Amino acid sequence: MTALEKRSPKKRGCLGCSFPVLIIIGVVVIGLLVLGLLAGPIGQKLLERFGIDLSFPAWLVPASPAIHLAAPGVFNVLGVSITNTMMAGWITVIFLVLFSWLVTRRMKLVPGRLQIVFESILGWIYDLCVSVAGEKNGRRFFPVVCTIFLFVGFNAWLSLIPGFGSIEVNGHELLRGANTDLNTPLALAIVSFFFVLYLGFKDLGFKWLSQYFAFGPFFKAIGRTFKGKFNVMDIFSAAIGIFVGLLELLSMFIRLISFTFRLFGNMTAGEILVIIGAFLIPMIGVNFAIYGFEMLVGFVQALVFSILTLVFATMSVSSHEAEAH
Repeated sequence: MTALEKRSPKKRGCLGCSFPVLIIIGVVVIGLLVLGLLAGPIGQKLLERFGIDLSFPAWLVPASPAIHLAAPGVFNVLGVSITNTMMAGWITVIFLVLFSWLVTRRMKLVPGRLQIVFESILGWIYDLCVSVAGEKNGRRFFPVVCTIFLFVGFNAWLSLIPGFGSIEVNGHELLRGANTDLNTPLALAIVSFFFVLYLGFKDLGFKWLSQYFAFGPFFKAIGRTFKGKFNVMDIFSAAIGIFVGLLELLSMFIRLISFTFRLFGNMTAGEILVIIGAFLIPMIGVNFAIYGFEMLVGFVQALVFSILTLVFATMSVSSHEAEAH
């Protein structure tokens, strides 16, 4: 045996494990899959069909899922009802604040793992803002866009933690994903709406509203008519401009509805999918695929909400800059 062969480590099975260990792991996984399938409603129906009487412990048999769209109050504080979705939202905020504090309290030139993860996320969102809105406006929009992305994304992933909704208080779940409560997506949509509104008024003042109330060209066309310069096409095009501006104004308010129900609908459907999957196969199996899919959906919804806010904010500022030039 050569010296090189002595120094080179021997390969062990697959993924660093020996084949006997992999076989044992495979048997355990298959056993859990079969056990979960038999304990669920599909397995129970199959056993009944073949006349097999097999009972399972109560902790293994899943309860029938109860789906409630309205978020119930779990307790009251000074007469204010605190819902389980509010609790989940507070946990998300506390987690993000603590995580940011732990990462930034001792910044290093040679970053550690947490700092690398944190800087990578923020850097990616910042680059996205700059690529869409430019360097100057990207810096302005970054705090709001990043906050929306982190809150929506981490709140979606929080509800995927095993046992997240298993704790009950007063007959209700103690925690439930805040994105599945209509009030939370609506609050985020209102924040996005007023953020775009603020940028428009800040950069242009009340002249920003002229793109929605385009009565100026119409009145000018009417004025020229009284001066003997009647032009039906000028009046017609000015009237179309008024109509288009009012449609734009209506679409701006429709954003509140579309933003709200896009996030609420996708997150609620995902939660129902997870509940039904856990009910059909309680322990293991297709739930892994469902959880992975829901993690992707949570990321996509956070990205869509933040990007749309970024795009509308850029459009609001761009209309001002176009008039300035």
